[in-house]
Amino acid sequence: MCVKMSVEGMYFDELSKIRVLQPEVLTETEELKEECKLFIDKIGEFQGVVGGFINIVDRLAKQVEQEKMKAIGARNTLKSIARERDSQKHQLQTLITEKKIQLERLRLQYESLLQVEERQNEFIENFAVQN
Repeated sequence: MCVKMSVEGMYFDELSKIRVLQPEVLTETEELKEECKLFIDKIGEFQGVVGGFINIVDRLAKQVEQEKMKAIGARNTLKSIARERDSQKHQLQTLITEKKIQLERLRLQYESLLQVEERQNEFIENFAVQN
């Protein structure tokens, strides 16, 4: 309970201290101060929760980035293997073509040699018959 003094705007509280605020304003101010403290505490808790959430999201982002890099590496490896197989296929096709050409050349040479052998055998028979 505050008692009003004769001077306007001066009050005494329960402890006989001089106050310049009306008791109702003082009470409202103290209530506001408490509410502000609670609000600040809640904001602090919120910041803690948000900080934890940010840490979790950062860790997940790093894990996603690692998995992404692994996937890119695997894709590049598969592309490399595919290119290597295409190269080997091309080399084998080239080798097959070369071997076919060589086979045809050797077949023609063999036929030519058979004809030469046949002519030589005829010549030998003809020469043996004449002598």
